[in-house]
Amino acid sequence: QVQLVESGGGLVQPGGSLRLSCVASGSISVVTYLVGWYRQAPGKQRELVASITSGGTTNYADSVKGRFTISRDNAKKTVYLQMNSLKPEDTALYYCNYRRGAIDYWGQGTQVTVSS
Repeated sequence: QVQLVESGGGLVQPGGSLRLSCVASGSISVVTYLVGWYRQAPGKQRELVASITSGGTTNYADSVKGRFTISRDNAKKTVYLQMNSLKPEDTALYYCNYRRGAIDYWGQGTQVTVSS
């Protein structure tokens, strides 16, 4: 059974930083998966924030380019999302996702709230 656990969320002031982590456990060869961070704000659809391929190629939503950085440590089965210069509009529940073909795993999410 594969489990993804996100952590690192919290309350931060505008302009602040947070680093989210997503740890995978169970029988999963993480190196073969595309990993993404998604977020969902109240009343809005879930959106892709950033993704990273098994080869390390990254992709970002326009709204976070230059502020967020996704990285992965396959040995630790962990993916990170470094979030800098946070804005109130970044407030959302953040999820990590591992995907390979039709195989799709989601974590439970970690709340990020940006407010003064």
